[in-house]
Amino acid sequence: MRVDDITLRVAVPGDARALAELAEVTFRAAFAAQNTDEDMQAHCAASYSEAFQGAEIQRADYQTFVVERRGRLIAYAQLRDGAAPACVSDDSPIEIQRLYVDATWHGKGIAPRLMQACLDAAESRVKKTVWLGVWEQNPRAIAFYTKFGFTQVGAHTFVVGSDPQTDLIMQCLI
Repeated sequence: MRVDDITLRVAVPGDARALAELAEVTFRAAFAAQNTDEDMQAHCAASYSEAFQGAEIQRADYQTFVVERRGRLIAYAQLRDGAAPACVSDDSPIEIQRLYVDATWHGKGIAPRLMQACLDAAESRVKKTVWLGVWEQNPRAIAFYTKFGFTQVGAHTFVVGSDPQTDLIMQCLI
């Protein structure tokens, strides 16, 4: 698959349906094996509806990037401006709330391009710190974030359905 015929852009309201579908597919691909069907269904229903994604796209405190190829979304990332856990060392950081790539595109340079778009957007908003939460049982993602200069500064609970799980809090100074 060629990587030169993809487009990375800011999401628009018309992307909500495709984004909701991609968000659910990528979340399930990443975490279904380690969670019950019931917990996955509850989380996906609460987090990835078309209406929910459409609302996030339009929020002033969010910025959603999508990557598309031939009109089909293959990856996305979402920045969220707002409160951060106390372990994050900046009064006004920005969060990478989500960064997912469809499994067929893993290893093709899409994730680094998305990450760089997030870091560039944070910098253009005059942010000095970017933070994120990553499941402690996701070594591939932890290694990816570490390559971009993220370091662990704490942890918090992330609930999938009814299952409280531990996310590592990582931050990067830009």
